[in-house]
Amino acid sequence: MAEPFKNFLNAEIVSWLRRHLSRAWPAFDGERFEALALDGLEALELKARAQHLCAALEATLPADFDTAAGVIEASLLPVRRDEELGELRAGEAGLAGWALWPLTEFVARRGLASPERALGCLHELTQRFTAEWAIRPFIVEHPALSFATLQRWLADPSPHVRRLVSEGSRPRLPWGLQLKGLIADPSPTLPLLAALQDDPSDYVRRSVANHLNDIAKDHPALVADWVERHLPGGSPERRALLKHASRTLIKRGDARILKAWGLGRRFAGEVSLALTPKRVQVGESLALEVSLSSSAKRAQKLVIDYAVHHVKANGERTPKVFKGWVIDLAAGESRTLSKRHSMREVTTRRYHAGRHALDLRINGQVLAEATFDLKL
Repeated sequence: MAEPFKNFLNAEIVSWLRRHLSRAWPAFDGERFEALALDGLEALELKARAQHLCAALEATLPADFDTAAGVIEASLLPVRRDEELGELRAGEAGLAGWALWPLTEFVARRGLASPERALGCLHELTQRFTAEWAIRPFIVEHPALSFATLQRWLADPSPHVRRLVSEGSRPRLPWGLQLKGLIADPSPTLPLLAALQDDPSDYVRRSVANHLNDIAKDHPALVADWVERHLPGGSPERRALLKHASRTLIKRGDARILKAWGLGRRFAGEVSLALTPKRVQVGESLALEVSLSSSAKRAQKLVIDYAVHHVKANGERTPKVFKGWVIDLAAGESRTLSKRHSMREVTTRRYHAGRHALDLRINGQVLAEATFDLKL
């Protein structure tokens, strides 16, 4: 069984924090910090652990933010350009990795009154652990300074800093403060994304793709414009970025996006969908069988997704689209595709008993439907 995420912040991390903060600032009350940090830590989940450790830091680091930021920076592992952030750990040479999440949280809480100093500290922290969550309050409270800083960081030699430009300003970053202003109007980030979409680092480009995909959820036409403008003549790396950025709109069947990727043609042929069993219990799986028979005189590229229309508490249904297959179906070819869809319990969805529906979407168009009954 995989290690629970919450254990990324544990007693060993607390010990490393105490050791290196004491090294950086001999007056640091390490004993008090450790007592506060470990009190109740085991009962908390990951994000709550980061906030709990931050509270212990607030009680023990210098009250003056500039001094506290200097202590934090002096405690860090020296930067190595050749390492992925996921490989960095706290150790003898200094703090890095998950140990820095509570420190980035400290900067976000205590540095808002000293934004220039705080952003400088986040610049150092993000090269050892992402500051994508911590920078968001500064974008909200100090937008002009924050965007001027992000613009300057576009030329930073560290891919971790350049990634922060995109990831930290994502409108709907998971685990992060929603940037409601950018959800409503994403235009301030567009010049940043344009500058980064051909970045030499795949790590940076993946962030740009996820940022554009965030925007697509609220402004599909804007992202369709972006793809239509930047796809023609794009390098393989840019095409991969734009394909990943298009994923939500492809699943929605957005006509402009499908056309841009050569997927806008209606399927020529016959299709059938079968579901077994017709009655399934939560925790079991549903088997999908799709039969395709082409009537076209040339090959067809098909993106085949399906939507499960889950029954809600009020008896209405709400759809959730899932990825199916991407295939090339030859002229006149018949093919059968199979897939199992799990109805296991997940934290992001509450199941309700009743008749559910499932529709099959080929190149964005619903071409087959079936129903099944879900039992609790």
